[in-house]
Amino acid sequence: MAIIIDKNTKIIIQGFTGKMGSFHAEEMIKYGSNIVGGVTPGKGGSKHLNLPVFNTVKEAVKNTGAKASILFVPPAFAADSAMEAADAGIKSCVAIVDGIPSHDMIRIKRYMRRYTKSEKMSLVGPNCAGIISPGKSMLGIMPGHIYKEGRVGIISRSGTLGYEAAQQLKNLNIGVSTSVGIGGDPINGSSFKDIIGKFEEDDETDAILMIGEIGGPQEVAAGKFAKENMKKPVIAYIAGLTAPKGRVMGHAGAIVSAYGESAVEKVEILKEYGITISKNPSVMGDTVKSVISKS
Repeated sequence: MAIIIDKNTKIIIQGFTGKMGSFHAEEMIKYGSNIVGGVTPGKGGSKHLNLPVFNTVKEAVKNTGAKASILFVPPAFAADSAMEAADAGIKSCVAIVDGIPSHDMIRIKRYMRRYTKSEKMSLVGPNCAGIISPGKSMLGIMPGHIYKEGRVGIISRSGTLGYEAAQQLKNLNIGVSTSVGIGGDPINGSSFKDIIGKFEEDDETDAILMIGEIGGPQEVAAGKFAKENMKKPVIAYIAGLTAPKGRVMGHAGAIVSAYGESAVEKVEILKEYGITISKNPSVMGDTVKSVISKS
């Protein structure tokens, strides 16, 4: 079944006719994603990549039945694009774009409160690689060929470490049910806790690999959730063991500012919650293999 997207998920591209939207739309189509059209204001009624272009997301949803979208728009327009998608009935939206101001993310979060849980759109990102359910669909910018179809779920703040984990698992003949890049910004649409909850309910996922980093409380919150609510094993790698306190390391959200936000502290807390820790990034695959061989 995978989570969030499968081969039947109808997808539209917001920012469809732009350079990045066009390039990644072609890559997703080649992978097999069910792209049914796109949105570029002012170009409605035309065709692009042999697919219809619409002026608004509402028009696109009405005419195509799309349930998912991906944003390839400038940071200044990303918040309005995400809220437009939510209003149009999109259920899952991925914001690839980097540089969305934190106050815009707060505005999106506040806007989403008007929807009931069943009506609320799931936003993944920003500043992320997106989502892939190997062999079924890709809603992102990752290299699809490194993912083998299987039964391990991946959630990562870092796109590159998510790719590394997928390749390591593939080398060990272990496949992935769905991989979700939640992004490295301080405020993101979906947290580790949100996604591991979906994996726990997925019949085609047997174990979850969580790839975190310094900064913020998300990994610890997910670990607590796993201990209290999950039966499936969770494996974690936390990047930034040598990161100095108070300095941003790569991602905007990767900064240690309080107790429990350093890599060392997160590792110790997650161990207390029963999470298996990968000691370094080169053994993420081996650690997953060791855990699933025992379960």
